[in-house]
Amino acid sequence: MEQLHFSIRINAPKQKVWETMLGKETYQEWTTPFGSGGGGESSTFEGTWEKGTKMRFVGADDKGNVGGIESVVVENKPYEFISLEHKAVIENGKVSDKEEYKAWVGAHENYTFREVDGVTEVKVDTDADEESKEQFQDQWHQALKKLKELSEKS
Repeated sequence: MEQLHFSIRINAPKQKVWETMLGKETYQEWTTPFGSGGGGESSTFEGTWEKGTKMRFVGADDKGNVGGIESVVVENKPYEFISLEHKAVIENGKVSDKEEYKAWVGAHENYTFREVDGVTEVKVDTDADEESKEQFQDQWHQALKKLKELSEKS
């Protein structure tokens, strides 16, 4: 696994950016680049963002197959930092035991929020395997642009 780093500056207070990023409806909007088919499918989450809780991040492809990842919230410092540790890959709606997915167990995804003069910088640090690296580069760029657009709406 390699750690990838992404960031964006958003003209909104960090509380609004946080709520946009983690709110159920807006989450489904800004995460469309991560849909199973990569073509704007809706992605959602099941669970809460509280420290120690299990979360499922899922989306369906054009055939209705549900895929995603199951994670645990390792840390949650409201409006400052959130950390997820991936525990399993979800395939066809169920936790997969495929050997190829075991590399994702223990991978992390961290979000840091820092506000200066009403502008919030969001930093994303995420683990990726070699196979997903290029795809993640494009998806995160698109997703953060969408997060910026949604957060800057009045």
